[in-house]
Amino acid sequence: MEKHADRDAILHELQRVLPLERAMATLVGVGSEPTVEAIDFVQKVTAPPIVKSALWLYFDDLERSHSLSQDIHTPSGSYWHAIMHRREGDFWNSKYWFRKVGHHPVIGELGYDPFQFVDACEADGGRNAPELLATQRNEWVTLFNWCLREASLD
Repeated sequence: MEKHADRDAILHELQRVLPLERAMATLVGVGSEPTVEAIDFVQKVTAPPIVKSALWLYFDDLERSHSLSQDIHTPSGSYWHAIMHRREGDFWNSKYWFRKVGHHPVIGELGYDPFQFVDACEADGGRNAPELLATQRNEWVTLFNWCLREASLD
């Protein structure tokens, strides 16, 4: 990516490296390690840590996402932190971070209760119900777009 990556360039390359319909294929846990191409893509993106945290989460690298999101002391940073803990199966901790999020505009935009969604993911028990995966992907896209706007990358 160039000096200041823009939203369209990031999204285009993201879809090329891993289409959304294949990303975040499980509710809890991770599939496989990110590909070399995915790692290279995230490392080359010139964007704030909140955007990179989201990208690592997209590629199922919970550890790298966590190392960034835990140091972002904003509602959006707490949101990524909450999602990361939900995806690792630490449901109580996910709810803790969702409480720190407070009222985030993305929650209203999604029209869901993140605490109920955490409960639904826990109750899913590894079945990865398609409607829950769709909600997870929609949640990611909506929050990612919000963060791109916040970072003036739109």
